[in-house]
Amino acid sequence: MINTVWLRSFCTLVEAGHFTRTAERLHMTQSGVSQHVKKLEGYLGCDLLVRQGKQFSLTDAGQRLYREASEIIGALSRLEQQVGEDAPFEGVVRMMSPGSVGLKLYPQLLELQLQHPKLVIDYRFAPNADVEKAIADHDVDIGLMTKVSDREEVSCEAIAREALLLVMPAGCSDPEWEQLMALGFISHPDGPHHARLLLGANFPEFQHSNQFEHRGFSNQIGLILEPVSRGMGFTVLPAHAVAAFHSPGLVSTHVLPNPVDETLYLGLRRHNPVPNRVRTVISEARRWL
Repeated sequence: MINTVWLRSFCTLVEAGHFTRTAERLHMTQSGVSQHVKKLEGYLGCDLLVRQGKQFSLTDAGQRLYREASEIIGALSRLEQQVGEDAPFEGVVRMMSPGSVGLKLYPQLLELQLQHPKLVIDYRFAPNADVEKAIADHDVDIGLMTKVSDREEVSCEAIAREALLLVMPAGCSDPEWEQLMALGFISHPDGPHHARLLLGANFPEFQHSNQFEHRGFSNQIGLILEPVSRGMGFTVLPAHAVAAFHSPGLVSTHVLPNPVDETLYLGLRRHNPVPNRVRTVISEARRWL
């Protein structure tokens, strides 16, 4: 295989037209440039230059080599530049979070993409366990979770807090235990956990969500409040999911005497360098959360 360092010296010499200028461009000595050309000629088994004192001209072989080699050297230079580039607003950023956070954040990230069309947002909604696994398996660049990861390869940093809210059909007054028992519970994947946190802190009667009549379930974050809005029961949801509901007038939201928040953690693959485009999205997420 031809030594690309020799090729670069040869192409620079042809373009500069002079050994001294070539040496200056490459930060070499003139004898070093000459040696590279001689080694290239020895490797190829033909003369590339016709030397005339301090001047030279190309042989037929030298002209053919320059035509081909200049494209190769140009491609290598572009490759070096592309690999070395770390643009803050270009490339794909893969992100995953629970649904409530996604409802808040994804529209803002789309606005960021509209401002910078070369930045592509790949956003997935998933529970904590799936987010944690995706970070560890290099399947996402950024993960947001409501729990600290137990995996050694995942680093976590608390970046925000999100309130848990009791949501009832419109017209319901300040909630009483008997009222909740009469309504029944609309559950979701985190429903029992959220109910334990919020209701357990505010109602001494609460033991577990199975105390309530089960009136429905949805695993789609945007649909959980649909049965609540139709008077079919109550639920407990994070604030961002409640704020995103399309018909807020059909539900009543209650902040209980003992508020409960969930901490939101930024999860990254530990020890992995963070590209600038990922830093851009992290900065935007911090701003909106």
